[in-house]
Amino acid sequence: MTVLTKNFRDIELRIAKLNLPQGDWATEARTDALKRLRSVGMPERRDEYWRFTRPDVFNQSGTPPATVSAMEKEIVFSQVDALQIVFDDGIFNAKESDTLALEYVSIDRLAESSSDTHWAKSLYGQLETNGQKPVPRPLGSLNTAFATDGILVLVKGSAPKPINIIYNQKEETSDVTLHHVVRLEAGAELTILESGPAAARLNNVIEVDVADGAVFHHIRTQNNTKDNHVATHIFARLGNASTFKSFTLTINGKLTRNECLIEITGDDAVAHVAGACVGDGNFHQDDTVFITHDAKGCESRQVFKKVLRNGAVGVFQGKILVKAGAQKTDGYQISQSLLLDGDSQFLAKPELEIYADDVICSHGSTSGAIDEDALFYLRSRGISEYEATNLLTLAFLAEAMDEIEDEDLREMLTRQLEGWLERHRG
Repeated sequence: MTVLTKNFRDIELRIAKLNLPQGDWATEARTDALKRLRSVGMPERRDEYWRFTRPDVFNQSGTPPATVSAMEKEIVFSQVDALQIVFDDGIFNAKESDTLALEYVSIDRLAESSSDTHWAKSLYGQLETNGQKPVPRPLGSLNTAFATDGILVLVKGSAPKPINIIYNQKEETSDVTLHHVVRLEAGAELTILESGPAAARLNNVIEVDVADGAVFHHIRTQNNTKDNHVATHIFARLGNASTFKSFTLTINGKLTRNECLIEITGDDAVAHVAGACVGDGNFHQDDTVFITHDAKGCESRQVFKKVLRNGAVGVFQGKILVKAGAQKTDGYQISQSLLLDGDSQFLAKPELEIYADDVICSHGSTSGAIDEDALFYLRSRGISEYEATNLLTLAFLAEAMDEIEDEDLREMLTRQLEGWLERHRG
């Protein structure tokens, strides 16, 4: 008789609560993902990349309750001219969504794509599979196996406007698994925005294949409810002279873990991953990034800033892997926290692993309080302590915010930060 350890029992309990979608072109990929999941089990605290974040809630078959306030219902990008796609508790809302038509872009839904010749068949689950080595990502496999919906985006030119994906929460105990696949053909360009209060528990995956000379921008806000548990994964692959840039702003949320796994396979490619978070009280936010350089003359940047108060916890785990032959690599990584009291924590694990000899790679991680000299200077100019602290906080986050190229979008997210500071005054 085989005795299952706890994490393998957890996955069997999760599987028993879910239905593996059948009968479409993704069935083989789903079955393979389920095999991977069963071979490694659910994540455990003893796993190297989970030692700072308890995975228990993601392993459970139930769903934690959560409530949504009026402020958290705010649609961040409502003023942006974008094609809007809305999911309510993981269910596509056709009434609130725009028609899925955009020049140079083909958009389908995973739940409605049954043709065995669909372009996404060769890509769905492929980048997630690649991202399982050298470190297993079981929540990614869980998503690939059981995702109920998502969008499939094929870009053949420069999209005239962004796609804005909005995740609404209607039910207090919603449990959502969405999987998006994005393919940019050579020379194409697209911006994807993500926003909304998500769900009580969200497991979201985006696979992005960026072909030669293509440009992909991704800007995401996570204005989560105070009881939400959110896990997201981005799996990306970059071709020659391609560009991938992703930025995430996290505000609120009980537990948020964002993983980004990037394979740079083409020469002269650029990959930037950045994030800013502000947390108060029972808040735990984890950014885990793994960038693999497997081509010449490429650039990567990881820039993460976290502002924490009243016992909030921030985590950063970032790695740059430079394979043999990936000469002329320029890799930069910085993670910093601003602790507004003595109870908050910042836990960091920056890593470099380099097998090429002609590279420029650096990493750094710092944690500290408000600069008292700067605070004194501002107060001596007649600025109140509250306003001075806010100015210094926004200045601290600026390096991460500057990774957003679009000035209007950057200003929108800056206003989100200013609103959070105002609501958490004192």
